[in-house]
Amino acid sequence: MLLGRAVGPGEDLDMRFRYAGHLILFAVLAAAVPAIADDGARLITLDHYVRVKSTAPALAGGEAEIYVREIVTANTALRSGALTDRVVLFVHGAGTPAEVAFDVHARDYSWMAFLARAGFDVFSADMTGYGRSTRPPPMSNPCNFPQQQQDQFVPGQIPAPCSPTWDKPMTTMGSDWNDIGAVVDHLRGLRRVDKVALIGWSQGGPRTAGYAARNPAKISRLVVLAPAYNRNGPADAPNPLPRSDGPMTAQSRAEFDANWDRQVGCPGQYEPEVSAQIWQDMLASDPVGATWGPGVRRAPQVPTWGFNKAVAAKMQTPFLMIAGAHDKQVPPDRVRELYADLGSKQKVFIDLACSSHNAMWEKNHLLLFRAALEWLQKGTVNEMPQGEQRLGY
Repeated sequence: MLLGRAVGPGEDLDMRFRYAGHLILFAVLAAAVPAIADDGARLITLDHYVRVKSTAPALAGGEAEIYVREIVTANTALRSGALTDRVVLFVHGAGTPAEVAFDVHARDYSWMAFLARAGFDVFSADMTGYGRSTRPPPMSNPCNFPQQQQDQFVPGQIPAPCSPTWDKPMTTMGSDWNDIGAVVDHLRGLRRVDKVALIGWSQGGPRTAGYAARNPAKISRLVVLAPAYNRNGPADAPNPLPRSDGPMTAQSRAEFDANWDRQVGCPGQYEPEVSAQIWQDMLASDPVGATWGPGVRRAPQVPTWGFNKAVAAKMQTPFLMIAGAHDKQVPPDRVRELYADLGSKQKVFIDLACSSHNAMWEKNHLLLFRAALEWLQKGTVNEMPQGEQRLGY
């Protein structure tokens, strides 16, 4: 099945297709050549669905589809292969799905488009339970939100607060690594490369870095914004998995705004129209949650393990980490701990001024994007392969 979107005046050519296998991709692109032959720098967006045998507890070994968005220039898409250091996969954090976090439809705020214009073949993936990927069946029941979040769904979705029908994690860090592995292997085959680069945000830190620590031969470089690092965290999965009175979370527009506003530390740190676009994209990524209560974004509660001091000390993958100066969700000092613990000889820590946990959506986003681009191209920031830097001050 192919999905298309009309192109408005002044827009990049944004051709969206859903397809089951990469053989169809080449046929589609070949058909598109007459429309794009005169401008190979225009961007193309492609939707992949990667099938994986799930290890998520709430899917009990069933099959899941992982939604993967690709953004490339026409010239990049039409070539038969890719350079080893030109394939990038974005992985999201604990709540916001990847296509919302990294492909904001406002001016120059799409991190994915920024790298695509620089010649990278750029992908993002939603883990099981997020965005357009498979949602475990218990996510369809508002009783599986924590009790304190259920009032907003009364009486529209539930007559009164209720006990969960699923009282343990629906997905885990281990099942996330399984999803990432399926996508990484898909991209390695699709683009005929040995390694891809990973970019993560927040809980995307243990997702990407934890995967890289276990699969170093498949990962070329890491870039992580506000990595949720716990140097004293558990090395292995808890057994049994912890019980929960709410294995998934909801976020409303009011909660989204309040969480961002508490991290504002300088004038004009973010633009209201950009925030509004992000929330619109958020609801579009969760059409079920969009109809619940005031309209919410749903996400599973994911227990984290396997990315602690012992794991970080053994890593050798080149690693760029960025902390927003006003981040109250992952304070900069926690990211400095990761820098200190990391075994990689090629590592840079960036202290980004006038930035929160949501740095890629704020006024200094281009400083972040350019630093990541140089890291992916050269393994340096401002020609330095290691050390701490302050940007935007």
